Amino acid sequence: MDAATEEYRLLGAAMRAARAANRWTQRALGTRCGYSASAVSRIEAGTLRPTVESLDRIVSVLALDLSDLGLHTLARVLTAHRATKTPRGAMVANSATDEEDAMRRRKLLAGMAAVSATLALPRTAEAASQESSPYDTAADLERLLFAPAAPAAAPLPLEVLHRELAAARAHYTAARYHELGAGLPELIAAAEAHRATTTGRSREVAHAIAARGYVLATELAAKSHSELAWATADRSLQAARQSGDPVVTGEAVRVLAITMRRAGRPAAAVDLLRRTAGDLDAQADPAARAVAATLLMTAAYTAACNHDASSAHDLMTGAAEAVHRLPADVPSQRLFTVEATPAQVDLYQVGVHTVLGTPDLAVRYAVRIDPVALPTAERRARLGTDTARMWRALNDGPRTLSALQFVERVAPEEVRRPALRALAAELAYAPLPPAGAREFARRIGVQG
Repeated sequence: MDAATEEYRLLGAAMRAARAANRWTQRALGTRCGYSASAVSRIEAGTLRPTVESLDRIVSVLALDLSDLGLHTLARVLTAHRATKTPRGAMVANSATDEEDAMRRRKLLAGMAAVSATLALPRTAEAASQESSPYDTAADLERLLFAPAAPAAAPLPLEVLHRELAAARAHYTAARYHELGAGLPELIAAAEAHRATTTGRSREVAHAIAARGYVLATELAAKSHSELAWATADRSLQAARQSGDPVVTGEAVRVLAITMRRAGRPAAAVDLLRRTAGDLDAQADPAARAVAATLLMTAAYTAACNHDASSAHDLMTGAAEAVHRLPADVPSQRLFTVEATPAQVDLYQVGVHTVLGTPDLAVRYAVRIDPVALPTAERRARLGTDTARMWRALNDGPRTLSALQFVERVAPEEVRRPALRALAAELAYAPLPPAGAREFARRIGVQG
């Protein structure tokens, strides 16, 4: 690691420590510095280097002394920058303020090691709840979706948009919903700005990036039971169709169908999923056929929610056959949110049987799923969620709690979803709750 990279890494650690000392969230610090919470997260992680103007704002807001922190290269850069913008004689000493700042720096430096060590530990669900809500992006999305004169975003090059989209997807699959929500509106706005200023293939790619940004926004809205899911799902499908990419269109159809199901239109959702899966399965592209398989799984679960057992089982059979027909290397070509693998088929079988009122038949699928076969935290959390519901339907309180605790371990933000809090509350305040159920419920924010 070169010296500059090491200094930026140490700068990130100092920022985290100072932010924690001030009890600020990443969003709060970003507001003071003119950055998004997502950008603050990347600076703290050492993956984004701030401009010298931004560095100046950050150290001023946090009262950091780069020389005291041993960041001598950055200190020299900042000193040169300030010299170019400060008129001679404009600096007037204020001994009281200087002493106060010096004392603040000494306290910060003295506590840096302890704070940094604490920040390095995995966060519990309770600690995560003290940050902004994972779903507090709603206001930003509303402005993006509905404001008559929303501020125009600057178009970004496609390679930058691809990197930002990959980062957003990584947040989603790791169940870092707070960080995902913080950066999504900016990503979508930048993609829309790019497609408004270009033509041809570049415009189609920008449509695809915007569509997938809206897919993630819909997933986030659905997890928090937000009505914004309707608007984001619709925008996703519009952009996907304009991209001309059948894979992206299939992904957008999936989240729209989930929104339809939640709105009480499961039959229409199943019909949409069936038709789209049929179109995709007829294509030569293995990725398109893989998406078709995921649509059949979603259709099966949706049919089960509509108490249509026959259709649900037929669709699951079709999904399993579609996965079996895929080339062996397709699972390694990651789809955007859900993969087409045998483990995913088993996971959907658990949900389908539980919803249909046959949780005893779900057990054989649940016990054979190796969590390692589900390569993302979001999917492993779904395994814990569905098995918790299965065990609850079988009146097995201890195993229900164990499944919920598994969700907490693999995805602390996931366990604070409204649906899981309701399940935890039901378990905790049952006539004979399992040992530890009430402590768990309080830990994830259920009020007794």
